[in-house]
Amino acid sequence: MDPSKPIIFYDIASGPPVTSYAINPWKTRYALNFKGVHYKTEWVELPQVASHRDGTPFYTLPIIQDPSTGKIVGDSFEIAQYLDAVYLDGPRLIPASTTALHRAFNTHVDKIFTDGIVILCGHGLPFNPQTAEQSKAEFVRLAGVSSWDDLTLRGAERTAKLAEFKDALGALAKCYVDEYEPFLEGKQVSYADIIVGGWLQFLKVTLEEWKEVRTWHGSRWERVLQALDKYADVK
Repeated sequence: MDPSKPIIFYDIASGPPVTSYAINPWKTRYALNFKGVHYKTEWVELPQVASHRDGTPFYTLPIIQDPSTGKIVGDSFEIAQYLDAVYLDGPRLIPASTTALHRAFNTHVDKIFTDGIVILCGHGLPFNPQTAEQSKAEFVRLAGVSSWDDLTLRGAERTAKLAEFKDALGALAKCYVDEYEPFLEGKQVSYADIIVGGWLQFLKVTLEEWKEVRTWHGSRWERVLQALDKYADVK
């Protein structure tokens, strides 16, 4: 591929300062860095995400635009498959004959975190102050609630939800083959680890109890993030 034509990676802006925090864009950022492909980030403000399509049918991010092939690809899982198919020099994200398993794992992990913790994270979203009220209003509209304050849990309800989430993560922790190694298959990273990492990056920014969560299950979740740090460059 032509190194003078980097992949354009559209990510959701936080801030200021502008950095990466959203779940699925983090999956793609990890994937791009893991593959070692040349890319640059174009930041999109949260209220503009749905309308920022560049002629594509995708209404959310991430999206990549590859000028070397003319392809525009959306959805973090589809992007991972695209990178494996086109950029053959880099290591594989999804080992051969495991695509269906990875897709099922992606759905399973998304459900664990969505059901377990998203309601606790909304008030930690790093909005741009200039567009914060617009972003909050859109979340309220999509959730069908009456106010931004409805999108959180407090007190005993919050404590109970955290305990429920801890149990769910405990079941996920049992999928790791070696309690001393950071990745699902031990020392070898795959896209399955990136799926988990995307969610952990989101929690690190948005969840006020992150310092507690990262120590659960033998500090499993902190160790996963630390091990993925080599693929976490924000370019």
